[in-house]
Amino acid sequence: FIVENGLGAKDVVENDKIHDSYRIDYFRSHFEQTLAAINEGVEVMGFTTWGCIDLISAGTSQMSKRYGFIYVDQDDEGHGTLKRLKKDSFWWYQKVIGNNGSDMS
Repeated sequence: FIVENGLGAKDVVENDKIHDSYRIDYFRSHFEQTLAAINEGVEVMGFTTWGCIDLISAGTSQMSKRYGFIYVDQDDEGHGTLKRLKKDSFWWYQKVIGNNGSDMS
């Protein structure tokens, strides 16, 4: 069971959009390798990501490094509107889990 896999990055908001192709590329490569392992006989029961929504780091109390598919408008000092924005990776991940990984484009 692959658990808490993910990529932390400083996402940039542009016109209420977050274009996080680096996160999509990261997950695509990990999913492809997981499928390759399955095809070679490895029993994989599941694959979970880190939090689906940006969260405060337990170790550093940071928000500037983000992990989720959904952006939360909050800075490291706790300021912000808390508005949520779905990142490009959200839409990509929704498609991938909807087709069980048969299309990861």
